[in-house]
Amino acid sequence: MRVRRCCSGWPAFTLIELMVVIAIISLLVAMIFPSLSRARELARTTICATRQRNLAIGFTMYHAEYDGVMLPGRFGSSSSTNQYWVGNGWKYRPRWVAAMGAKTGAYPFDNPSPVKAGGGDRQDYEREVFICPTAPDWVDERNYAYGYNYQFLGNARNHPSGSGWRNFPVKVESLRTPAGTVVAADAMGTAAEYPTDQRLPYTNDGQDKQSWGNHGWSLDPPRLTSVSDRGPGDGPADPRTGVHCRHLGKANASFCDGHAEGLAPHDLGYDVLPDGRFTDNGRNLLFSGSGDNIDPPVVW
Repeated sequence: MRVRRCCSGWPAFTLIELMVVIAIISLLVAMIFPSLSRARELARTTICATRQRNLAIGFTMYHAEYDGVMLPGRFGSSSSTNQYWVGNGWKYRPRWVAAMGAKTGAYPFDNPSPVKAGGGDRQDYEREVFICPTAPDWVDERNYAYGYNYQFLGNARNHPSGSGWRNFPVKVESLRTPAGTVVAADAMGTAAEYPTDQRLPYTNDGQDKQSWGNHGWSLDPPRLTSVSDRGPGDGPADPRTGVHCRHLGKANASFCDGHAEGLAPHDLGYDVLPDGRFTDNGRNLLFSGSGDNIDPPVVW
């Protein structure tokens, strides 16, 4: 049998033979690519969980230093001062991540702003240890990737009556189930109030309530009432916030004992409609601090 050879002396192939080879290679790539994609997402999931554990460590260090008072989701507005120390400078009303960072030594901002004007209220986190690798652009301290269990652990927003805080200070001694109480979790912000197909893209410094990540720093518990706080904090008509299952159908959550795990919304107690909307009819067992399905504190 004669073998056809090209001008270089190497065996020549027909067009059909080349097409068969290309088809086989394409098939192999199609088989391998999903596995590679899943492996990459598993790696991102692990990194995210590790970063949330570090934040939980900061949570523990905070209440250990402040006589058992747990960190508020955000420090309240005061007539005397709105500036708080975050480890490498004074910050205008920092949210929970900045205060935790001050305890761990990984400061979220290179130059924390002590005033609201000029963006001091909406700085971007600059350390990757505070950023979810699956949502790397969600760095606005307001529209953030991780939400804090502020309603039960510490809500230092000013009370509408003008008489102090909404639920602050809260002592760590009140936690009966640290291993079963969420500190923070992957969050989607007020987009949780809307059907999946009506949610808008994430916008840094944005304010649209339908956008992914809007007010993501505040994680509402699964069950809310007509008199409890809600994500933006402006009134009972506000949209609620919820978890974001960005890691292979689950949301990473950190707990008061320092561990973190990936859980589906239902496992965290949330009730989600088929169209993606989060209802107010969930179970607060993993948020209340007592292991009981109790209502959030009354605000309005």
